Order: sequence, then structure tokens, then C-alpha cells
Amino acid sequence: MLADMTHGPRSMNLLLIVPHPDDEVYGASGTLMTLLEGGEACGLVTLTRGEAGRTLGLAEGPEELARMRAAELAACLEVIGLSTHPGSVHEQHDFPDKYLKDVPFEQVVDTAYHAMRRHRPQTVLTFPPNGSNGHPDHVTTHRAVKAAWDRLPAQERPRLWYYASDTPPENEALRAEWLAPNLRHDVTAHITRKLQAIACHRSQALSTVDFIRKFPERVTSETFYEVPAKG
Repeated sequence: MLADMTHGPRSMNLLLIVPHPDDEVYGASGTLMTLLEGGEACGLVTLTRGEAGRTLGLAEGPEELARMRAAELAACLEVIGLSTHPGSVHEQHDFPDKYLKDVPFEQVVDTAYHAMRRHRPQTVLTFPPNGSNGHPDHVTTHRAVKAAWDRLPAQERPRLWYYASDTPPENEALRAEWLAPNLRHDVTAHITRKLQAIACHRSQALSTVDFIRKFPERVTSETFYEVPAKG
């Protein structure tokens, strides 16, 4: 059934596949807003519930944090417009946060693969080989999405984008796998809503502070690396 579906028209413009609630907002929420306001369907696959993230004292224990982060993500997607747009989807999975690398790799690959087959996006966006910051869940997600993309017949592959920054990582190992952006989207028109969407992730406020301190230019300019068609 899934194999037959891929031969139809593309059903959405952009599909994000990321490990955590909030991975959608910093680097792509303005791009999502642009597409959604233009009538394009978009999708988000969140692989974990984020139960191992920072709490800032707002939650006691992993389960309470997971529930809080689900509410934060729902609020964020409402601001972005994804949850209210016809044809747009959010898939929430429950792979273990912080321990995604310990899940049988093929299970993660299959999740990404079937999401691509099911939603038939024009473009898939995920983390780059170094996970942007070396986070093991980011790196595992990159590997799984790339493996799933490689599994598709060449003529059925969507475009593949990675988050990318003009600023090379300070860490030497991360810098060795750094990919400079080759795509830029000016999202200045959405800056107010983007900041509001970011602020929905209250439990991750330190991540917000770190992002704005290190990459202030990426608040108004969202940058990506597009993988060449041959992979």
C-alpha cells in the first residue's frame, strides 16, 4: 500500500523529522510559517517526548516533563499554524529521549522511511551529520533519516535539507563534519510570531538563551544545507 502511494503527487511541501519537542522551532519555524501561509501543507515527526530534557524546576520527573513538553509543543504548533492547517500533520513517537542511540537502529530508520512514504513531501529537513551540536539524539536522527532517504528509489526521493549555520563549531570534531549553508530564507516578516513560538517551550528557556546568544542572525534568517540529488 505504501509503495503504491509514493507514485502519486507529493502531498506536502516540507516534512521535518527531529528527535525533540523544540527542535522544530529555532531553525525552521519562520520557513514553516511562510509555507503554511502560502497554502502549502507541512509535517513534523517528533521522535521522542523530550522527557530527559532540562526542567528548570518546572516539572518533577520524566513523565511530568514529557506531559509539559507535549503541551508546550502543541502551543508552539498552534502559533506556527501547523496544527490548524488542513493537510498538515504532527506525528509524536515515544522513542527514549537521550537514549535514541540505544534503540535498534532499523526501528528509527523504519519510522523515518514510512513517514516519507506516507506523507510524500517535496522536502525533508533534519539535523546534519554532526547533529549541529553533537547531541547523540540529533546525530542518530541524522543517520536514520539519511538511511531512510537512501532506501527510497532515486526517482522518489524528496529534496533533503539539513539545519546549517554560517558559524563553524568551536569543537574540532564537530567542525570536521560542519556543512556550510547553501540555502537561505529571510523570515523577518515572521519574527514576532517566531519569537512567540520559541517562547512556548518554557521548560527549555536555557536552550533559547543559548541559541540567541550564539546565533542571533538565525532568528531572522533560516539557513539550510541541501544535499545534492545523488546523495
